[in-house]
Amino acid sequence: MTTAERADQSALITEKLIKHPKFMCSKRISIYLSMPEEPSTWEILSSALRVGKACFVPRYASNRTHMDMLRVTSMEDVLGLPRTKWNIQQPAMVETDREDALQTGGLDLVLVPGLAFDSHGNRLGRGKGYYDTFLHRCRIPLPGALQTSSTESLGPYTIGLAFLEMLYPSVPVHEHDVIINEIISP
Repeated sequence: MTTAERADQSALITEKLIKHPKFMCSKRISIYLSMPEEPSTWEILSSALRVGKACFVPRYASNRTHMDMLRVTSMEDVLGLPRTKWNIQQPAMVETDREDALQTGGLDLVLVPGLAFDSHGNRLGRGKGYYDTFLHRCRIPLPGALQTSSTESLGPYTIGLAFLEMLYPSVPVHEHDVIINEIISP
């Protein structure tokens, strides 16, 4: 894909997502900070912050599969985040004052990256299991939370963002992989 093709498809994905009912009604959203080969999430994040949604971005340690979603409050906040050795911006490991989504009310929506997706909600990630592990943690009820229906324990709604070139009839899956609720593509 050319840079222009990625930009065009990213714009269409963004337009679809910000009009999506799940996005519109969600108050607390996890948004990954996209890499150049992924659909861009920058306009999605900017739009969500502009309309007052609580936005959370990933922070992970490269030596474990543990990932937290920590709150960002503005695009300036995001642009000031340090970069990892993979050139991905994330809150610094030493930062302890940022709100952690799973400790303060959970998430309504999680945008999930991937290298490939299929129509069954399966995704091929980068092989470290960060999102699968995190999404399993999202399904654990928060301490003191009232469970009013069995669906509440299923965690947040998940949407994968995919270029057309990332869609396949099937992708390999493993027992621990979490199925995504929906995939948005151009």
